[in-house]
Amino acid sequence: MSLVLLFVIFALMLSVGVPIAVSLAISAILPSFWRFFGTGDSAALLGEIQMMVRTLFSAVDSFTLLAIPMFVLAGAIMSAGGLSGKLFDVFSYFLANKRGGMPCAAVLTTFFYATTSGSGPATVAAVGTMAIPALVSLGYGLKFATSLIAVAGGLGVILPPSIPYVLYGSATGTSIGDLFLAGIIPGVLICGLLLVYAWLHCVRHGEDTEKLMSHYARVRERGLLHLFKNSIWAIIAPVIILGSIYSGIASPTEAAVIAVIYSLVISLFVYRSLKFADLRSVLLQAVNTYSALMFVLAAALAFGRTLTLMRAPQQVAEFMTGTFTSIAVMLLVINIFLLLIGTFMDTAPSILILAPLLLPIAAEMGVHPVHFGVMMVLNKAISFATPPVGVNLFVGSSLTGLPVMTLARAVWPPLITLFIALLFITFVPWFTLALIY
Repeated sequence: MSLVLLFVIFALMLSVGVPIAVSLAISAILPSFWRFFGTGDSAALLGEIQMMVRTLFSAVDSFTLLAIPMFVLAGAIMSAGGLSGKLFDVFSYFLANKRGGMPCAAVLTTFFYATTSGSGPATVAAVGTMAIPALVSLGYGLKFATSLIAVAGGLGVILPPSIPYVLYGSATGTSIGDLFLAGIIPGVLICGLLLVYAWLHCVRHGEDTEKLMSHYARVRERGLLHLFKNSIWAIIAPVIILGSIYSGIASPTEAAVIAVIYSLVISLFVYRSLKFADLRSVLLQAVNTYSALMFVLAAALAFGRTLTLMRAPQQVAEFMTGTFTSIAVMLLVINIFLLLIGTFMDTAPSILILAPLLLPIAAEMGVHPVHFGVMMVLNKAISFATPPVGVNLFVGSSLTGLPVMTLARAVWPPLITLFIALLFITFVPWFTLALIY
């Protein structure tokens, strides 16, 4: 079976609505059926099937990948515990009386919450639940508020502890700790660009000054000391989680467990915003999120094994290097390809399938694996806010009732900031490599 035919069949299955995990699993075993069909060698075919089943199980039997369900659970606990609301109050205290201050406070809340979440959609859900109604009540447009949070939610996968970084590191053998470090400066860049966009929007469209000053007065009445005491545990959460990784105290997987324990203690016993009776629904939410990802993960890694046996990385690399000789053109083509793929394929399978295929090409052109990983994940962050598989759009729509396509049109102005960041990160390696050297 040729590589082109395999991908055509895979694309056809996706186009008719076959679940992604099933499509990957069928595609993984299809070349074996093709090779042994009609030969009568049933023993060899059975052995190949058994090998594929073992691959499916071994794919998720990984200490590194254990970080994913732990970060998913920690994010669910923090969301239910209302940590994003504590952060929003802090930024509101300092910014509510400034031009564009409240939208900027929402962006900064998203930035800080992202450093504990690891997920784009989870960040949109946690921050959007609280920030979007607050912004609308202060006179900002519903489409503006929702689109801003939907795009800013992409910081959940750019900043550590990003789940896509864990997937990329597992698929390519790249250091996850280095990927986490490399995501910090791009995250700061994107946050800065979104702050500029929010300020410019408010300058152009104006604000309801009376409502903002009234809100500012209410916030200031609480006093800085009371606000600090009420939010300090939410503020230092990223320091504890990420500090344990960068100080060498814990691996990313161990840090994920620390995140779960910390979020439980703070939500249950310090803020008391979460009851023991709520834990069942939180655990179910985390299991529902990860279980679907686990099946995709196992099938994608099995499919990756099949592609390796078919020498797919070598074939793709030979085609790309034979067609393009300029590294700038090559990176531009790869970015366009990833953006197109992101419009119909979810993050996990696209990273697990494409990273092992594209990284050898980039490495041959002299691109650092960590640099390429951050670039690839930023493409995924952009795809979160682009239809038809823009997960952040669906989350934003569910929070506000806005139709998905209405929201998809509204996100383009803030989404431009991510495209600008992508150009910087693609062609200026310093943004990703400065902290790991």
